[in-house]
Amino acid sequence: MSISFETFTWKIQNFSKQNTKNLQSKAFRIGHHKWRIRLYPLRRDVNHFSLYLMVADSLPAYGWSRTTYFKLVVTNQVDANKSIVKETQQKFNGGNRSWGSTFLTLSDFYDPNQGYLVNNTCIIEAHVCVSDVPPHAIKLRKTSSSISPASDSISILLDDQETESTDGSETLTSATCRSSRTEDEDECSDLTLKDIINLDSLGKEEASFFPLVEDACMWHPDLIQSQRNRSERFKIWAFTSLGQVLHFLKTSKVKDMDEDGCNYLKGLWEELVRSSGFNLTWLEPYVQSALGMKSHLERAAGMDDLRDNVVAIEIKMKNLRGELAAAEAEFVEARKALAEARKGYKEIDMNDVLGYSMF
Repeated sequence: MSISFETFTWKIQNFSKQNTKNLQSKAFRIGHHKWRIRLYPLRRDVNHFSLYLMVADSLPAYGWSRTTYFKLVVTNQVDANKSIVKETQQKFNGGNRSWGSTFLTLSDFYDPNQGYLVNNTCIIEAHVCVSDVPPHAIKLRKTSSSISPASDSISILLDDQETESTDGSETLTSATCRSSRTEDEDECSDLTLKDIINLDSLGKEEASFFPLVEDACMWHPDLIQSQRNRSERFKIWAFTSLGQVLHFLKTSKVKDMDEDGCNYLKGLWEELVRSSGFNLTWLEPYVQSALGMKSHLERAAGMDDLRDNVVAIEIKMKNLRGELAAAEAEFVEARKALAEARKGYKEIDMNDVLGYSMF
């Protein structure tokens, strides 16, 4: 079976001058859907070059899905046979808007002799399948590693708030990638949670939330910047509260959003927004969508009652049809018996007197 792909090429020039902590391609359309390639933030605690394919359409937080077979390629500009290809079939939805993988170490990427960054330019490709391919028909090449989720939590933290490039070409130049951040802001964005909080002082429950918080801070460094001048105690409370919300969204299911679940999330969220000082516009759509699940559950319960009623009536109708069929068959037999009995039978008035004669 042949698989048809459409390809988007992202050429990043003047790579060393880019804001590699927040770098993504322009949105591109393949297969009636909009996509975007995003570079995992190259902060000082990151030693790998990773890419993600992410959904760029404006879609709700929940209630949709898109299964796609695709390949991401880091092009080797010296030897095409050494280009790194990662391919996979993945299901994108509101909880997993991006999927990606690690491609190579940063030391290899920056080494001009390796061929991935040449003349301060790197070339990345996204090949997205536009044909209908059943899952069993896809065989991933053995030389490529399957692409994995951005992470269990990162996938819900990506948003489309960045400005799309107005460049209509497939090659994205440095002008369309350049960030307006100042050097001071760029240095601040390189801070990690470990720089502003003593993680060893956290309790067991607090510490369990921090992997999710660290991922959120990776994509939204302003979370850390907003807390730099706060007290240690306040910072621990703020990031723990954020972690509680992220953990709730990550682990809770739609069926959990009854009145108790909604009240719990609403309480966490309102206190976090009111007191933390975080900019949480990226997270708010997911929280509001989760809170809206209560009405969906109520409606679903009503739908279940109506379905049960329809099934009960259908069973009743089936039973009645069976009884009617049996009665009709019995009626036919009774008519036959009556017809046989009428043969040679003479009707007599039952009220006639029997009487007798004298002569």
